[in-house]
Amino acid sequence: MTQRQAAPTPYRTGLLGNDDPCERDRLESIQRSVDTFTTDIVDGLPVQASWNCLELGAGAGSIAYWLAARCPDGRVVAVDLDTRHLDADRAANLEIQEADITRHDYAPGTFDLIHARYLFCHLPDRDEIIARAAGWLSPGGWLVVEEPYDLPPADSPFPLVQRILTAYQNTCRQHGADMTWARKVPALLARNGLTEVAHAANPGCMGGLGRDRWRPLIQRAAPALLAGGLVTEADLGQFTELLKDPAFIDIPQLTVSAWGRRPQHTPPPATPVGERRG
Repeated sequence: MTQRQAAPTPYRTGLLGNDDPCERDRLESIQRSVDTFTTDIVDGLPVQASWNCLELGAGAGSIAYWLAARCPDGRVVAVDLDTRHLDADRAANLEIQEADITRHDYAPGTFDLIHARYLFCHLPDRDEIIARAAGWLSPGGWLVVEEPYDLPPADSPFPLVQRILTAYQNTCRQHGADMTWARKVPALLARNGLTEVAHAANPGCMGGLGRDRWRPLIQRAAPALLAGGLVTEADLGQFTELLKDPAFIDIPQLTVSAWGRRPQHTPPPATPVGERRG
């Protein structure tokens, strides 16, 4: 793994910083909501017990642990900028790496499977890093990228949710995130030489009592939302009450999963060929 020039990242402080005591709840809510969708996607690939896997932005580790069990004769490298929520003792074939992928490269052809979830949309050079990740694949290896696609707040049937989601999306933009970038991913995979490109989407649930995943997220983002001035403490209190109503169900976001395969007889790209900003 080689170092590259540093790039700005929002993961150490602010909206996504791990020092916040609510961060673990946010990560676990993602796992409860999306893990089955993720594992179903990966199980649809020709996964072998001997595969070497890379989990980018491993978070609280559920997919890394699942991959370690799924590929017992291979290895799983779980990478995150902050690894405090990861447990290296969960599996003998699991390696935890604390690293910033905007600054590091892996050797070409290293991994049979690379998976990332809710990561690239927060990175400033997301298109370039997709291109680099395609080069880390071994011949026949798969890259699976899962990202949120936020729906327009004005389409919500709940005026309170319209205000909260407007504030949330505005805060994400201010922190450098592109919450509609997921739509570009299938084309990016194809432009970087991957084949058999496919995609699927999973609607996220706000409300629905036990199915809700947004309470931890809004609670985590509350200080930034209030600082933006688009919502009030009263709005957030009303949202907490609304979550108790079994008739409150909304779809604020889709998780878009896209995947592609490096051809068996094509060498990895020597330099990134993804879209570059002018």
